[in-house]
Amino acid sequence: MSSPLSARERFIAFRRSLPRTPRLHHLRIKARGLDFAVFTTPEVHGAPPLVCVNGGLLFSHKLLWPALSPLAERRQLIFYDQRGRGESSAPPGEKAARIEHDAGDLGALRTALGYRRWDVLGHSWGGGIAVLGTEQDREGVRRLVLVNSVGPRSESWLPQLHDAALARLAAAQRAVLQHIDPVTLLTGDPAAQSAYSRAMYPAWFADPEMAQLFVPPRSESRTGAAIASRLRRDGYDWSTLVRAVQVEALVLHGADDLLPPSVARELVALLPKARLSNIPSAGHMPFWEAPEAFFGQVEQFLGGA
Repeated sequence: MSSPLSARERFIAFRRSLPRTPRLHHLRIKARGLDFAVFTTPEVHGAPPLVCVNGGLLFSHKLLWPALSPLAERRQLIFYDQRGRGESSAPPGEKAARIEHDAGDLGALRTALGYRRWDVLGHSWGGGIAVLGTEQDREGVRRLVLVNSVGPRSESWLPQLHDAALARLAAAQRAVLQHIDPVTLLTGDPAAQSAYSRAMYPAWFADPEMAQLFVPPRSESRTGAAIASRLRRDGYDWSTLVRAVQVEALVLHGADDLLPPSVARELVALLPKARLSNIPSAGHMPFWEAPEAFFGQVEQFLGGA
């Protein structure tokens, strides 16, 4: 009797079963006084487009591409580099940057691209941007998907994250993370934020073998670092704004994520029209660790009447 496939083997088999990954079309879009890099897959008639908002705060759209490419078979996907990240221009006064500015960009980009309505998917910190952006652009969003999103209140998860990561890492990885003083993350130093994100990266996976497949990204965005440090330093509470989001929402959460499942439950309790689905044997990136379950549920939700 053959042994069950590992998460790595399942991932490789899933990716090999897919059709050829489509090429992204690169656009330059002006919105809110900034020049945004936008990337789209081919149009799919009869289906609303899906804009995908990556997390990480420091990084470009490449965190979600080509990871989410299987969704392009049934709808046009739209990715973009957030202000001051990747190929998008930085705002004036980067040190004053806030995640609320990122949220405002979402609806402005929809208008600039000429879409009447679209669906929105946000991952990790991108889930926060997606929720806040949807609240600001309520008429422009049909459905909302939150994938291992940050919670509506920082106190529910952020203060415990560092110690939770240390407990999950192997000894050599733990030593790297311990070498970084978390106090430096409050200063807005891009190099410190980037080094910390890279050191944390393996802890986001449920399966250590899967973490070895992916190289942590490098980015030293001053805009992203300013936003990350502000959120860490000041905290946040978006509860009132989350309650105002009246669109149908799917909250997906890897059951073995570094972010506790209580974060997803808190989101669902506040969102008026949300459903929760925990994905077994998956960490922070269920599109890699449990692709069959992840893509099946997203497709079912977005394709429903």
